[in-house]
Parts: sequence; C-alpha cells; structure tokens
Amino acid sequence: MTTQQMITAYGPADGRPALVLHGGGGPATVAPIAEHLAATARVLLPTHPGWNGTPRPDDSTRVADLAAAYLRLLRERDLVDVLVVGSSLGGWIAAELATADDEGRISGIALIDAVGIEVDGTPVRDFFALDARGVAAYAYHDAERFYVDPATVPAERRAVFQANMESLRRYSGGPAMSDPALRPRLAAVTVPTLVLWGESDRIVTPAYGEEYAASFADARFEVVAEAGHLPHLEQPERTFALLDDFAARTTRG
Repeated sequence: MTTQQMITAYGPADGRPALVLHGGGGPATVAPIAEHLAATARVLLPTHPGWNGTPRPDDSTRVADLAAAYLRLLRERDLVDVLVVGSSLGGWIAAELATADDEGRISGIALIDAVGIEVDGTPVRDFFALDARGVAAYAYHDAERFYVDPATVPAERRAVFQANMESLRRYSGGPAMSDPALRPRLAAVTVPTLVLWGESDRIVTPAYGEEYAASFADARFEVVAEAGHLPHLEQPERTFALLDDFAARTTRG
C-alpha cells in the first residue's frame, strides 16, 4: 500500500509532528482533535484506504498493514518527536504503530477508547449488529443528542457509511475487533502512553480501557465523565485538556 493517500495537514509547518488516526466513522470524527492540536503542532490527518471513497489496495487487509503504511509515512517525511493520537480503530493502529517503531520516531501515543486487544470477560461490543438507535445508545453518553434517523440521511451519505463499515469489517476482522497477538507485544512499548476513555462507553467499557493501559510499560489511564466512545465530541474541553497536558509532557523539543 502506498502512503500517497488522502492526507489533510493542519497547523504550522515547524510545529511538532502529530499523526491523528480516525476510527470507523472516518476522518470527520477526529477532525476536532486535529484542529485543536494545530494551534501548535503540524498535524497530519490521513483518510485510511477504503474510507470516504478512497481505494483499498488488495495487499492491505489488516490493521498491521495500515500501521506499516503510516510508519513508512513517518520515514518518508523524516518525522521525529511524533505525537500519535488514535480514536477507536485509530487507537488500535496507533498501538500497532508503536510496537513497530524501531527507529524511535514516536515520542508519545494517545489512545482514545481504542479497540484491538483481547480482554477476558470484557469483549468489544458487536458494533455491526447495532442499528442506529443501538449505536447512539452504546456509543454516547447523551444518546438523543447524537442519534441520527437513517430515514433523514441522503442516499449518497448512506452509501459512504456502508462502504466505511465494509472497510472497518475488513481491517478489524469482524465483530471481535481484536488481534490476540497485540496485547503481549505492548509491554515492549517504552514511549509514554495516554489511554483516555469515555466513562459511558459501552462499545468498549472503561474496564477494557484499564486493561489496555495496564498492557503498556508506561501508561496513564484517564476517564472523561459524561462521555462515551468519542469523548472529544461530547466533552471536548475535558478531552483536549488531557491531550494538551500529555503533549506538553512528552515532546522532546
């Protein structure tokens, strides 16, 4: 897979590099993070192959393939002191990326309600089995605020959503959304890690998040009250304050 894909850049060219990785909902779900970090950082927000109409290469079928592509991106642009922020599936990619960074280009990773590991007794909710009401109920603290009636969504937008879900299923392997081999490898990740979780997330619960944080050598677990799977959308000020503090403490600059 080539790294010459759709990448939106924000912020000053001489700012600290920040790679923001979206989840199944596409880049719009993490655009507020990119825009916030762009006050001081040079932010790269890629669209994963297969999302929003972008092509999916035949040789890209796993999260590890996405992580390898983004590691090539960091090498090609010779980026160092990189802050990686990943939401949901993007958090899984970020974790995988950190395990493969043998050149030390990454200086901090922030996982926001990430999927990707197996936790006994705390499985990932089968997102693909949920209807629109179910998504709102399980993913958000304020379900009514974020519920979208499918009947009000234009056909073109519904088609994009369905294609995005197809890509999510392809890369995640289906409802489990995990790689049994990932968690044992996280202990070797030595860069500081922030594991940030919405208190009301019922796609992946805070208990799952605590186990995720415990898998790293140097991780801090933070809970955002009155927020679900996308705390940066429901509680942006609280979420951004935690990200800003983490970014300030991890930069090598």
